[in-house]
Amino acid sequence: MFAPLQNDTFLRACLRQATDHTPVWLMRQAGRYLPEYCATRAKAGSFMGLATNTDFATEVTLQPLERYPLDAAILFSDILTVPDAMGLGLSFAQGEGPKFAKNVRNEAAVNELAVPDMAKLRYVFDAVTSIRKALNGRVPLIGFSGSPWTLACYMVEGAGSDDYRQVKSLMYSRPDLMHRILEINADAVALYLNTQIEAGAQAVMIFDSWGGVLADGMFQQFSMAYTKRVLAQLKRSHDGAVIPRLVFTKGGGLWLPEMADLDCDVLGVDWTVNLAKARAQVGGAVGGPGKALQGNLDPNALFAPADAIATEARRVLDAFGKPHTDKTTTGPTQIFNLGHGISQFTPPESVGVLVEAVHSHSRALRKP
Repeated sequence: MFAPLQNDTFLRACLRQATDHTPVWLMRQAGRYLPEYCATRAKAGSFMGLATNTDFATEVTLQPLERYPLDAAILFSDILTVPDAMGLGLSFAQGEGPKFAKNVRNEAAVNELAVPDMAKLRYVFDAVTSIRKALNGRVPLIGFSGSPWTLACYMVEGAGSDDYRQVKSLMYSRPDLMHRILEINADAVALYLNTQIEAGAQAVMIFDSWGGVLADGMFQQFSMAYTKRVLAQLKRSHDGAVIPRLVFTKGGGLWLPEMADLDCDVLGVDWTVNLAKARAQVGGAVGGPGKALQGNLDPNALFAPADAIATEARRVLDAFGKPHTDKTTTGPTQIFNLGHGISQFTPPESVGVLVEAVHSHSRALRKP
């Protein structure tokens, strides 16, 4: 049904296999920093108009790949599609971020929650299949979801938050309700990601964007435990291909040694993490088990002049160190990314400088 893959560098790096260069893709690579994205969004009329239209979602997913030799595409969608399908009523006001018509703050609201019928998310799966066909084997397609905890933050707050007061109040005062929300979210996320895999996603990523706002002890109970619950239900392979599983917790560097036990292939880290330390903690040895690492340039480095961007890219690659080069076994690998999503104000030409620097310097690092 789909064309054979021409560039599998990203998938091999996810599985800790030696590659000729360090693969690079960017969180939010299809986004507002690209004028062509803004033009398509204007045609669509709204963010949800863009995300729910298969042709538009396909078009914007491919836009960054037309400009830059990136090593992976990521589905254009939003993490909040799942709670929207639960009936919470998602909308995006221009420049304001997401809002829900209903929030989940009491027993009655929690009792109404259920794993949604995936038919309500058909537009996502149609987009996955359409994008995969349009890529024509150029690079792999990553599917994704928000983590159970991150989705719960938005569901309880009703929107984004600066202090997470509502969700943390519920967590501390009624942990039983919080656990119930998270159980439903975890089972919904697992089903959602498995359906993306069936539609054509070649890797899946869990974005725990707000895991880092939790206290130590609370992170393990209310975030990591439910990420584990998702991972336990995910398909390991589809159509004869292994499906790598990636987990990114923003602000989660403190818990990397504990996350080494997660049943996933890749751990993403933000820019506060030292990659050499992270590699020592979770990267494993050649021939042994471990996690691939994804990250971790500060997105604001892309506002610097071109030579400074290239210097920072090389610094991140040097921090990780020489990747293993033995193609007969597995070992420590890096997938280059930003430590969070790309800013809408990023000059598009800065991304070109970054991708070129990553590819050229990572090739040089592999030379004997």
